[in-house]
Amino acid sequence: MNTLNPQPQINGVALAGAQESLGIEELRQRACSELLRQAALQAGLLADDDPLPAWDEGGAMSEAASAAIEVLLDRELALPEPSDEACRRHHAAHAARYAVGERVHARHVLFAVPPGVDLAALRQRAEACLLDLRCQPAGAEDRFAQVAASMSNCPSGAQGGDLGWLTSADCAPEFARELFGQPEVGVLPRLVHSRFGLHVVEVLARAPGTQPAYEAVRAAVQQALRQQSFATALRQYLQLLAGQARIEGVDLDAAATPLVQ
Repeated sequence: MNTLNPQPQINGVALAGAQESLGIEELRQRACSELLRQAALQAGLLADDDPLPAWDEGGAMSEAASAAIEVLLDRELALPEPSDEACRRHHAAHAARYAVGERVHARHVLFAVPPGVDLAALRQRAEACLLDLRCQPAGAEDRFAQVAASMSNCPSGAQGGDLGWLTSADCAPEFARELFGQPEVGVLPRLVHSRFGLHVVEVLARAPGTQPAYEAVRAAVQQALRQQSFATALRQYLQLLAGQARIEGVDLDAAATPLVQ
């Protein structure tokens, strides 16, 4: 089991249905959402009779709660507009991220994360696979294709894990961040985390595309810095709320930037 506690709660409000078995990240996400919902209640932005999510029935936060949280975050998070100087520095350091037409030929071994899976054991399997494939000598038998065929939870396993030539638009954003704007060819040195699970990824070839001038991608750079600023401010605000709350059965200290639905 990978729930941290059979009855995770925030200030006495349950985060899961009686029969649910949640992964660690989903549990943290619910905890962050509930912290914000309760903060909206305290701030008078949400009616006291706002219904709790009915987790046993696949419940979700009410529309009123979602709207109240948006108002709360607009009020509580200080988000300065990125300066042109900061944008130019960011672009100079990450110009490859804004390349146009960049393509990557990749293959992978996917370790999916179904409900109730032991995440620690799954990660150990994925790490062992990564180490095994990184240690294969040049010119050796193509073990990657064999491993993908036998272990990958992706249909591409039938083709040795081959995903073909990809653009960033072909990938989930979190997968694209690890795959594009990098120089590596070969098995990537760490696991790639995505909404689909844990990936061992090998880059077979890269077609770099072209890198536009800063002026052509200014709006995209500004948006990237706004997102960074929002993520940092949200994480700090949630840490503040967590310090004032009674939290049981979920560890928020180890959470990365929370994804709040």
